[in-house]
Amino acid sequence: MAVSGFEGFEKRLELQFTGDDPKTLRNGFRNLNFQSLEEILDAVQCTVVSAVGNRFFDSYVLSESSLFVYPTKIIIKTCGTTQLLKSVPLFLSHAHQMGLTVIGCRYTRGSFIFPKSQLFPHTSFREEIIYLENNLPANLCFKKASIMPPPSKKTKKSSSSHSWHVYTASDGIDYDNMMTIHEDDIDDDEVVTVEVCMTELDKALARKFFRRPGDDNCGEVVGNEMTEITGIRNINPKSIICDFGFDPCGYSMNGIDGENYSTIHVTPEDGFSYASFEGIGLQSPWSRKKYNDSRTDIGNTLRKVVQVFRPSTMSVSITSTSNKVTKSSQDLLWRYVSDSVESLGLNCTTSSFDKFPGFGSVVFQTFTGKSRK
Repeated sequence: MAVSGFEGFEKRLELQFTGDDPKTLRNGFRNLNFQSLEEILDAVQCTVVSAVGNRFFDSYVLSESSLFVYPTKIIIKTCGTTQLLKSVPLFLSHAHQMGLTVIGCRYTRGSFIFPKSQLFPHTSFREEIIYLENNLPANLCFKKASIMPPPSKKTKKSSSSHSWHVYTASDGIDYDNMMTIHEDDIDDDEVVTVEVCMTELDKALARKFFRRPGDDNCGEVVGNEMTEITGIRNINPKSIICDFGFDPCGYSMNGIDGENYSTIHVTPEDGFSYASFEGIGLQSPWSRKKYNDSRTDIGNTLRKVVQVFRPSTMSVSITSTSNKVTKSSQDLLWRYVSDSVESLGLNCTTSSFDKFPGFGSVVFQTFTGKSRK
């Protein structure tokens, strides 16, 4: 492992809002002018390099990962030594000016490869929690912080090199755009978010994310070529992809498909290689039976992602807004994810589960394969 290098593991922030004025809710944060957006990103220490949108939301590829802007929801994830949480007071200030009220906050990240390189307020999970609680309003009174899998009581350390840090805060009210309670076994409004973190990528596959010597094409052209030659295009062929290839290496893409998105970020350097995949709107095993669409099936998607990168170590976090996740459905999801990637040489090493007020449940698993020389 390199002593120092680029931090691939992202920090991810999700803020959800509501308001009283239907006209405001129709466009909400999509009305935020680009100059204001740049000021927020400047505080985080990143910039916009490419963008695409549709009638549902706007998608931005950043110099360090991605930003998704819905009328009443913001999702931003950044890598490196960015100071992601510094965006919180700025987003909340703009929300107040628009007549929007924050009703939920969800922050997640993996275990940094280079934790000592992180800047305030990201030097520890505790510091991140304190910063969030100092900047979030009092109405978000239902809070929870968790590390998955839980650290050992004796050593205070996790049993896995991939740990999942989750902090949520909500006002405890079930809004139409958050969680809706139903009488049946499947929540019609269930939203499933899959977050995958991969390290020690196959070296031959990682080399595809380096620019060719003498290639002076723009980032969009290079990114499009990487999307095609790596097989990323095939993960969801229906999606509209906005991609970017960095110099001398690295790759980011956002894919939009109706109300849903997927995003991939790659740091291919040997010694600290890393790739991530995130998809929202994928189908859990129970909803798969109802909708029967293999294109957005979690297992099918995970297999495609693993084949693009062939990581030696991987973690999978699946967040479901459903309030119906039981012990049996939790076990079903564990087995389903494990079965989906086991044939590709990855074995499940840890599994954990937790519930978060206003944000449903999280199933988290880690996988390891054969070490590569």
